[in-house]
Amino acid sequence: MKKTLILTTALIGLAVGASAQELTVMSWGGAYGKSQVEAYHKPFTEETGIKVISVDADNPATPIKAQVEAGNVTVDVADVEYADGVRLCDEGLLEEIDPSILPDGSDGTPAMDDFLPGAVTDCLVTSIVFSTIYAYDSTAFPDNPPSTIADFFDLETYPGKRGLRKGAKANLEMALMADGVAPEEVYGMLETDEGVDRAFAKLDEIKDQVVWWEAGAQPPQLLADGEVAMTTAYNGRIFNAAVGEDQPFVTVFDGQIYEYDGYVIPKGAPNLDLALQFIAFATETEQLAEQAKWISYGPARKSSGPLVGLYQDGKTEMGPHMPTAEDNLKKALASDFEFWADRDTELNERFNAWLAG
Repeated sequence: MKKTLILTTALIGLAVGASAQELTVMSWGGAYGKSQVEAYHKPFTEETGIKVISVDADNPATPIKAQVEAGNVTVDVADVEYADGVRLCDEGLLEEIDPSILPDGSDGTPAMDDFLPGAVTDCLVTSIVFSTIYAYDSTAFPDNPPSTIADFFDLETYPGKRGLRKGAKANLEMALMADGVAPEEVYGMLETDEGVDRAFAKLDEIKDQVVWWEAGAQPPQLLADGEVAMTTAYNGRIFNAAVGEDQPFVTVFDGQIYEYDGYVIPKGAPNLDLALQFIAFATETEQLAEQAKWISYGPARKSSGPLVGLYQDGKTEMGPHMPTAEDNLKKALASDFEFWADRDTELNERFNAWLAG
């Protein structure tokens, strides 16, 4: 399959000229961005000769939407959260992706059976499963470490500043779980005004102690600088800080919210054909397994799972650190992409008003 991809890419290059020999990919930067460069960008360039230009954003969905609406699209491929991909597709801001471009799994399984359920949509191909967790500095709580999502909101037992992502998503769900709502009841609760009010009331309990973050690289830095005692974060960022940089950080998976993340193509992308080639390459079995060597995000293909082994240090087993590990899923919540695709604007307006109040 890779030989077919290379040949196709070469033919495309002959047809469209030298301008197609560069591809711009927008992602989130930091440890996650590095994992994509190592697992996708460099191998893609080695096999095709096409240079991949990396562009970072705090949340790529925002600049992608702005570029398409302004009619000035400079990005060929963007990495976005699943709910954002669904929403942008519904708004007509993304190119459709024909699933027939996706290669079969390395074990011969057809692509659409190999990907996790729902991972491939009209406009998005999922690459990873990640989660929002919370983490703490183990030196801050040596005797009675926090272990539940309720502990994150307990300022009396666990004093200190808290880090939270600046936005409604994940914060509302975590607030309800901390307030005793079972994971399977969270979104039903958030469909009601009373449920939303209850979530914000729980957030009120720690609001004065919150340091807000926007970029994924910020939470580990907030912990390292001692600005917060605990913070929500993307699980892979904390893993890399703890294992890759030997920071004394501990991840708490209780109350984690896991979701898909993947690649989309902005409407009017300058190099559509190459964008499709890149996505087909990056989401192959071997490439997804390779990324898992660099950061603890689960690959979106079933055939990739058996190939996931050790971290880049050559000694740390990646399996137990994945959000999809059996023990980590015991009190986890699957993010409801349909809920956020429908309610994102409304609830963020409510969040911003609450934050300003």
